[in-house]
Amino acid sequence: QVQLVESGGGSVQSGGSLRLSCAVSGLFEIVYRDFCMAWFRSRPGKDREGIADIDSDGTATYHDSVKGRFIISQDNSKTTLFLEMNNLKPEDTAMYYCAAADQGCMGWGLTTSHYYNWGQGTQVTVSS
Repeated sequence: QVQLVESGGGSVQSGGSLRLSCAVSGLFEIVYRDFCMAWFRSRPGKDREGIADIDSDGTATYHDSVKGRFIISQDNSKTTLFLEMNNLKPEDTAMYYCAAADQGCMGWGLTTSHYYNWGQGTQVTVSS
């Protein structure tokens, strides 16, 4: 069973930076070679939204709201997913979740229905 554990959240001022990590454990990284991993966030009063995904070949996709500010990446073993967040804004305040799927992103990587495996979330708060 895949397990995902996020870390790195916190409180920062507008314009600051944070780096989120998501540790992946279980059989997933051993058995599967084709996969998609992503970061989602839940902002107060809004549905969970996909903000960045990365395919097993390293191809990344971003939501317009974070393009040019956030970078998604993986370590070489592909057992840790990162989200580098720069120039943070108050509207980035949210609970951030990582997600994993045992199939490629195939253009669906920013949709919640693409994933069965989720982490518990890490809170990011940006003050003005």
